[in-house]
Amino acid sequence: MAIVKNLIPEIDWKRADLLIDLALEEDLGDAKDTTTLSVVPESAVSRAVLLCKEDSMVLAGLDIARRVFEKVEPSLKFTALKKDGDVCVRGEFLAEISGSARGIITAERTALNFLQRMCGVATMSRRYADALKDTDCVVLDTRKTTPGFRNLEKYAVAVGGATNHRIGLFDRIMIKDNHRELAALEGDGAITRAVARARKAYPELEIEVETDTLDEVREAAASGAEYIMLDNMSDEMMREAVAIVAGRAKLEASGGITLERLPRIGKIGVDFVSSGALTHSVKSMDISLDIEVVK
Repeated sequence: MAIVKNLIPEIDWKRADLLIDLALEEDLGDAKDTTTLSVVPESAVSRAVLLCKEDSMVLAGLDIARRVFEKVEPSLKFTALKKDGDVCVRGEFLAEISGSARGIITAERTALNFLQRMCGVATMSRRYADALKDTDCVVLDTRKTTPGFRNLEKYAVAVGGATNHRIGLFDRIMIKDNHRELAALEGDGAITRAVARARKAYPELEIEVETDTLDEVREAAASGAEYIMLDNMSDEMMREAVAIVAGRAKLEASGGITLERLPRIGKIGVDFVSSGALTHSVKSMDISLDIEVVK
């Protein structure tokens, strides 16, 4: 499956609902929200807003937050005031929730946990995409995602303006260093042999080969792989790799990627830059729920 620039995936609601149910069960346990049930009158009606507390934040996950509130209390009214992909600033309202005060307070933390995480991923992805905006190079995410949250995090990556790499182990052949080492047990030509076997076993899938040296780049290009990853290579090595491949495969720079380095890499001639930082080390955004009693 070819990489399509900035194609936003659909939210897999079967998986999302499972995650939300697990998160709520984790928070509520068997006793439910004991504080709210004992302190807040059952008849209390409130209005609340989701408030951005960041100087600049890319919004992602508003429908996930909506789903959390509706699962806790189906009668709640959730009104989006922004949309995913919007850049929000401190003091802006993202959504309004009205109805049962108990329902709003019980759903608050779970909804914020999802929303803050997804906004963090989207915001980081926007920074990386913006660093390459004056080049033809595309920034990709990786499989370094929170277990179980991959669909939501990859959705947030695309909302932020970056692009999804493979979704899992099933939708592309990726021959990495450990695969090469094991294939080399049978002798020289490990990359050539691995590509040929993968092509025969899964002819419908594109093949990518991770390379650490220029000799490996040469073998990968000759093998007919559609993509070649240049792993932890210097700028000069990547320039040489671009010359060696000469358009026979798409090139992906990976490893040691920083925001400061991106504009420079983007001008070398590689097609993609992949970074696990889009998902594995982001800071959750600061969003609060402010509530007022209606009656």
